[in-house]
Amino acid sequence: MAASMKDVARLAGVSIKTVSNVVNDYPFVSADTRSRVRAALDALDYRPNTSARGLRTGRTDLIALAIPALDEPYFAEIASLIVDAAERRGWMVLIDPTGGDRSREKLAAGGSRSSRIDGSIASPLALTGADVAGLARQRPMVLLGERFASAATDHVAVDSVRAAHEATRHLIDLGRQRIAFLGAHSRMRTAAVRLSGFRAALAEAGQHVDQDLVVRASPFGRAEGAAAMARLLSARKRPDAVFCVNDLLAMGAIRTLLSSGLRVPEDVAVVGFDDIEEARFSTPSLTSIAPDKQEIAEMSVDLLCRRVRDGADGPPVDVVVGHRLQVRESTVGAAPLTSDPPG
Repeated sequence: MAASMKDVARLAGVSIKTVSNVVNDYPFVSADTRSRVRAALDALDYRPNTSARGLRTGRTDLIALAIPALDEPYFAEIASLIVDAAERRGWMVLIDPTGGDRSREKLAAGGSRSSRIDGSIASPLALTGADVAGLARQRPMVLLGERFASAATDHVAVDSVRAAHEATRHLIDLGRQRIAFLGAHSRMRTAAVRLSGFRAALAEAGQHVDQDLVVRASPFGRAEGAAAMARLLSARKRPDAVFCVNDLLAMGAIRTLLSSGLRVPEDVAVVGFDDIEEARFSTPSLTSIAPDKQEIAEMSVDLLCRRVRDGADGPPVDVVVGHRLQVRESTVGAAPLTSDPPG
């Protein structure tokens, strides 16, 4: 038989109410008690009775996660972290890859695929500000990525302008003079925001933005990065550095550079964005902007919990999570090998 809250309480030596508080992630539980209850939950493989809970609360404890793609590493990593954060709070997550299609994004984030969801977390590519505002009026919603000025919904994101500025400044400080931007895109607000940070860093350094070095590319594949880099290499003057909108584009760009007989970073330095796990293991390893993905997951789930479970109202909350520039071989080269002197 499935374990009950009473079984968990007996094993942990606490009250059933305390177990309920831990399962529902209420804050007023000591760290020691929370640890004991979670250990008991794991030991008994406790699963909440969502049907009974729904009858009591009118909630299903099912939330939707609308993301462009599950086979792209960044979104897969974010989805995994959000599922973990939600499960710790007793929520189930319905993951809906939308392909960046507007109608599919509306269906996923709005709950039209399942009227049972309590709320949604969405990372849209095609939705308009009016779309987001309308969806947020139907159910609690947390938006990931760039904010829509007209959309009154909670929002979690990295400061893309500042991060792109920092990445570009890194290339400038290395002495690079012809820095390209790979990944411009008319439909992607993230690309536009990162391009503005790129332009600002060049302007501050007194460098001209050469429009021949601002190259369009679809953001979701290594092949697109490779093709865009090939177009860059056919420009009047070859770039000596490239800032890419994301890591997949950067890895495709590196492939083209190496296949063309160019060295990375000696001839062309490359910076990406997202710091996916693959960035650490590519050859050369990729310098990348690393958003705090754990914080994105925790804050998005916390904000949704506040609206759904606590019934919180009030103005939308904007959360800007931290980031760092993770410097690796694609901009500074490999560290020299050392060996012990002969004895």
